[in-house]
Amino acid sequence: MSDVVVPGSADATIALSIHGPAGVLDLVVPAGATPVDVAREYAKQAAEAGDGSVPGVPLLQTALGERLNAAVSLGEAGVQPGDVLVATAGVHRPRRTTLLDAAKNAPESPALASMIASVASAAAVLAAWYAGRAGEETFRTVTVGILLACALVGVLPVGRHRRQRAAAAPAFAAAAAFAALYEPGIHLLPAILGASGIAAAVVAGIGRALAAEGDETSVVWIVSGLTVFACCTVTTMLGWDARVAWTLLLFLAMMAARFAPSLAIDVPDEALLDLDRLAVTAWSARDSQRRGRRGRIVVSAEAMERLVRRASRVVTGASVAIMVVTLTASPLLLHSATIDLDRIGARCLVLFAGLSLLLAARSYRHAAARAFLRLAGLGALAALAEHLVAGPGAGYLDSFFYVVVGLGAIAVAAAIATGRGWRSVWWSRRAEVAESLCGSFAFAAAVVAAGIFRRLWEITS
Repeated sequence: MSDVVVPGSADATIALSIHGPAGVLDLVVPAGATPVDVAREYAKQAAEAGDGSVPGVPLLQTALGERLNAAVSLGEAGVQPGDVLVATAGVHRPRRTTLLDAAKNAPESPALASMIASVASAAAVLAAWYAGRAGEETFRTVTVGILLACALVGVLPVGRHRRQRAAAAPAFAAAAAFAALYEPGIHLLPAILGASGIAAAVVAGIGRALAAEGDETSVVWIVSGLTVFACCTVTTMLGWDARVAWTLLLFLAMMAARFAPSLAIDVPDEALLDLDRLAVTAWSARDSQRRGRRGRIVVSAEAMERLVRRASRVVTGASVAIMVVTLTASPLLLHSATIDLDRIGARCLVLFAGLSLLLAARSYRHAAARAFLRLAGLGALAALAEHLVAGPGAGYLDSFFYVVVGLGAIAVAAAIATGRGWRSVWWSRRAEVAESLCGSFAFAAAVVAAGIFRRLWEITS
């Protein structure tokens, strides 16, 4: 390269491309060569080619405009094989990029945005809970104002990650309603939760109206909010006990786990095709066209991708709604059942609803939806275990311990015997039967938990 002695191993070489006034020059240089050696070689090659655009030894800088130190070898400067260097007579500093510019130019990351939106929703719920129980009106008013502002800003169709912000905005509205209306006393809790549900539904409706395209998550929010509002307000207006509302919500959440996939796989009318009087849906159409008469019309891959993304959002949103309702209604039902007969029904309902959700999760192929349903089932069982240990009738702890150990032994034996677990056809059929039995038992337990069986018993006795 030059007359200068280059330290280091001669076997360590770096392939570079030098861009400059004389054109592009590809060089293979030792890793110990300095920028001065490379620049001198570039000037030498330009002089041999008869190009007078390089009057002397140029300066070398990186593709980002940072000048290379002439006293530091290329290897020590971090130059890698395949890098592009620029030979110039002056140093051009790159424009400084601010944090705001970097954020604007960064690619969208829906997964990270969804996680941040989920954390923000949980923080909003905790803030509303604390503000409602604080008892200081100024603090409560400020908290409600901030939550409402966040809810309204979140549904605006501007900026990035609009879908994730619109999905979290109803949670802020529900938290604001809870913080504004909360009063001590369990007798008012159904009405407060009903108002929170209708607030979430209203904000979700606003977001859906402002969105440029349909949002399935907003539909899930609207349906869930209206359901919570109907179950809570009807029981309150009729003067029924609060456990009736919690029983209805828990039972409907359990049933929703069975009907949500049917909404996801519902193919729109515009996706249905008629190939010579043969109805073909988007699931059975072929991408490649045939030469014959029956292969002239097919469903495009883009339409299939839209259909799959829509189904994924519906199933995921429904699973999150089921989990939230189950985790909220289960402990409330257990603590509101104070009479022995109603308490037995409430415990049975929570038990069978949790088992039904766990069994229903096996039929979901969407990983996130399956995880949410399993969390819902485990949350219901955990609430039941906590109530059996610390609630009324804690003397049954020994019996509960023996039953749990026995069920665990049976589950281990079944897991060892099956090998493939629930994926085998035989065990899948048994799981389907077990899920149906849990649903039937939960329906019977709901009649007892709501107090209907006890009221009929008192009337006839």
